[in-house]
Amino acid sequence: MNVNHAVFKLSAFAPEQFIRDGLPQAVFVGRSNVGKSSVINTLTGRKALARVGSAPGKTRSANYFLIDNRLYFVDLPGYGYAKVSKSVTENWGAMMETYFRNRRRLLKVVLLADIRHTPTAQDIQMYEYMRHYGLDGVVAATKADKISKNEQREKIRTIRETLGLSPADRVIPVSALKRSGTEELLAEIDAVLRGGALPEG
Repeated sequence: MNVNHAVFKLSAFAPEQFIRDGLPQAVFVGRSNVGKSSVINTLTGRKALARVGSAPGKTRSANYFLIDNRLYFVDLPGYGYAKVSKSVTENWGAMMETYFRNRRRLLKVVLLADIRHTPTAQDIQMYEYMRHYGLDGVVAATKADKISKNEQREKIRTIRETLGLSPADRVIPVSALKRSGTEELLAEIDAVLRGGALPEG
């Protein structure tokens, strides 16, 4: 899958603003500061398509990017930043819950986790949520350039064990800086897109 054209379409701050135009959506989820914006920019070949927040936890909207006029990349608000108020955190959770519950035409969920750290309780909860609803997901282990290849293998094993992944579940080490792992991620999305069978909901 090659991205030839990518454009920002909308920031949705409430469920009634979600895009429901029938195009499939690939959604990116993860903790604040895990590198979602950087990964989306790398996948699309656009340096500033997805804006990196000036502070962790600042992004509070679901941001939609139209890819080649055939699907959306959706950047959901990051979770788990301790300095964000409880009310804001609860609002994020409710918005994401609504997004996934009304998941018609949801194509793929990319769960981003910092490869250097053991997945948190919220990462585990997110993955269990995906599994409970039968969502098609893949784990992108970000910031892979920060550690050696040997360390990557060890950390990926920890990620797999912590999240309780099956042998068939994929963990792809990704580096936005070195642009590694992006082709594998795009191939995961493209395989489902070409398959034509999307989850109902």
